[in-house]
Amino acid sequence: MTAIRCKIRTALFDARTVTGRWTAFSIQALIIASVVSFSIETLPDLPSKMRTALGYFEGLVVAMFSLEYGLRVWAADRPLRYIFSFYGLVDLAAILPFYLSAGAYDLRTLRLFRILRLLRLLKLARYTAAMDRFRRALSLAKEELIIFSGISLIMLYLSAVGIYYFEHNAQPEEFRSIFDGLWWAVATLTTVGYGDVFPVTAGGRLFTFIVLVVGLGIVAVPTGLLASALGEARRQEKVQECSTNAHSMEDGDK
Repeated sequence: MTAIRCKIRTALFDARTVTGRWTAFSIQALIIASVVSFSIETLPDLPSKMRTALGYFEGLVVAMFSLEYGLRVWAADRPLRYIFSFYGLVDLAAILPFYLSAGAYDLRTLRLFRILRLLRLLKLARYTAAMDRFRRALSLAKEELIIFSGISLIMLYLSAVGIYYFEHNAQPEEFRSIFDGLWWAVATLTTVGYGDVFPVTAGGRLFTFIVLVVGLGIVAVPTGLLASALGEARRQEKVQECSTNAHSMEDGDK
């Protein structure tokens, strides 16, 4: 039993082996086929036989992913750690919408669960080195990003309050409350500027200019943080590769 568990663990968790590479390739192909199937289901006037076939295929995909999830839990060195890890939660999210939709009687709820099937795309992140590097970069910069996110939320609220007091009297229908100002603040701080709501007073326009300047920084700062963290993650990756190669050469000399 231990030998079987070890083989399954190698196939599922170690993509460096031949078995692991084939397993990873098969899972990736299944994910892509599932997404294509989901897209085909949205075609109008789809024949009933085709729709039935796609339903059977979805059941097969869920069965395969459920088997994969169960085997990962069983073969993991620390099952609870895997279950509550990022990839463990992604694997669960890949199959959970199907089981939830089985008991959904409200069609709107059912549509929501069907859309959640697209979370399977996140499973591809396990097999992409760049995504793993991005995950490590987020981990390196998480404290700075959390602080900056808090500051951004404060700026968002202050911008909504400011534009409300500048424009409420001039445009009572457009800026009825601070919550209406929040939509303007999001569009302005992110420099999107839809133009559906805009200031007409001199004070409001001056305030908008200030918010736009601040918005440029809000967009630029996290980009710089992530770029720096990605550079550090790449450097750590190269150091680790060099260390691994050095140990391999030492073992070869022995």
